[in-house]
Amino acid sequence: MQTLGTIAEVRRKIAAWRADGMRVALVPTMGNLHAGHLKLFSEAHKQADKLVASVFVNPLQFGIGEDFSSYPRTLAADQAKLKAAACDLLFAPGEEEMYPSGRDGLGFVEVPGLSDILCGAHRTGHFRGVTTVVAKLFNIVQPDVAVFGEKDYQQLLLIRRMVRDLDMPVGIIGISTMREVDGLAMSSRNGYLSEQERIVAKEIFAGLQIVATQLRQGAQDYSALELAASQRLVQFGFIVDYLTVRRAVDLAVPQAGEKRLVVLVAARLGNTRLIDNVLIDMD
Repeated sequence: MQTLGTIAEVRRKIAAWRADGMRVALVPTMGNLHAGHLKLFSEAHKQADKLVASVFVNPLQFGIGEDFSSYPRTLAADQAKLKAAACDLLFAPGEEEMYPSGRDGLGFVEVPGLSDILCGAHRTGHFRGVTTVVAKLFNIVQPDVAVFGEKDYQQLLLIRRMVRDLDMPVGIIGISTMREVDGLAMSSRNGYLSEQERIVAKEIFAGLQIVATQLRQGAQDYSALELAASQRLVQFGFIVDYLTVRRAVDLAVPQAGEKRLVVLVAARLGNTRLIDNVLIDMD
């Protein structure tokens, strides 16, 4: 596996692959890789001849007071995992390479509406930072396909919308969430949890499963389900940003009788913000 840090180098490498008629898959990450990421790489291998991974802790998607400075940066360990996963190329740029004119006054890509709800309502500017950096990575790598995890479900829908609206020739593939034995969604931020918090954290997924079961059994009072599930998490010590039932296709508030739903949650346990979701198809 080769590690490159400049856009020019990456473009030269990929141009050579293109000349040989090869398909390219991209998996964008912020590093600190875990088994959930490895699942994305495995799927990417099925979709293309060459796999490119990026590791870049993107400052644009962190708000004031968030964990940009403390976010784990583990490039050497990430390189070892990527090599074991048969990654062909790692793009690991510095901030000055991605944003050579600085952050102020930078042109950006934004998906209105969908960026402003749920996590977007609690993390101002977060999704604008996500779509901007992903658009840049798509322009740099020009992949045939890109692979993302469904744990960040709102992010996945945003990227699909961006690609559709801007006619980007990139297939977007979503991969189901990898979980720990007790159900906790794998996340780079799980390492922030204390030993006791890690025990309690499993209640996030347990609560989602309760709501999912009730929906499958025919419950349609979404507000009542949301309130009960939120109160349950509060009893375990969580501060709930939201726990909501939405229409899976666009995150709109569902009408009674909707067949494809998603239950999403964002909640803080101590200093750690956890997100998760469960998809429900009642056809």
